[in-house]
Amino acid sequence: MSSSRNLGDSFNEYFELLPALDDDTRNEVYRIRHEVYCRDLGWEPLQPNGMERDDFDDQSVHCLLRHRATGEPVGCTRLIMADAENPQALLPVEESCAEVLDRRIVDPAQLPRHTVAEVSRLAVMRNFRQRKGESQSAASLTEDDFQSRGQQARFPYIPVSLYFGAAAIARRLGREHVLVLTEPRLAAHFARLGVHIQRIGGSIEHRGERVPSLFLTSQFAPGLRPLVRTLYDLIERDIGAHFDAHGG
Repeated sequence: MSSSRNLGDSFNEYFELLPALDDDTRNEVYRIRHEVYCRDLGWEPLQPNGMERDDFDDQSVHCLLRHRATGEPVGCTRLIMADAENPQALLPVEESCAEVLDRRIVDPAQLPRHTVAEVSRLAVMRNFRQRKGESQSAASLTEDDFQSRGQQARFPYIPVSLYFGAAAIARRLGREHVLVLTEPRLAAHFARLGVHIQRIGGSIEHRGERVPSLFLTSQFAPGLRPLVRTLYDLIERDIGAHFDAHGG
């Protein structure tokens, strides 16, 4: 797929991204997570029902990526909503990074909780995770993803689209402050696309080195490079259509 084409059109030719708003699509998400987190990586215990879940799923909106031609599941992520009725209930990144958050930059506990969410549980199926260095990662962005190969320029559609889907859902639901626990280089990789993700603390060990980060949904789309904006606009439009169809 060449980046000289409209990225939205190229993505739409191969993939479908949708919010998981019913039990069937949510169960598909949980099965992807089980394949990646439990079977492939061994990060979570195997489950008899073949679905990986945790306590945060019930306060999340999930995102599902499929291969358009075959309907094959490709990947997933979720947006966990902070509980506005229970401000003491922390999101996973607030718990795991409590000792390293730099609260001079931002203190998530002081933000209006109805504006806070977290992107987590991003996973890509094995068949779509074949790049160098991905065998021990649920999904990743690397320097290689932004290198040209002859006349064709690579673009990491799968991980980028999942993050874009989470950002579009956050915007749809009015969640301005979005936390994410990322690889240290993610902000630099996303900066190439025009996305500003701010590091807000020191690093921790969590399946590799990770750092707490934050992006603002009001600034997410406007800063995107024009070529990349076509991809985000397509994803946001499709996600909005699915919410409208479900009356959400």
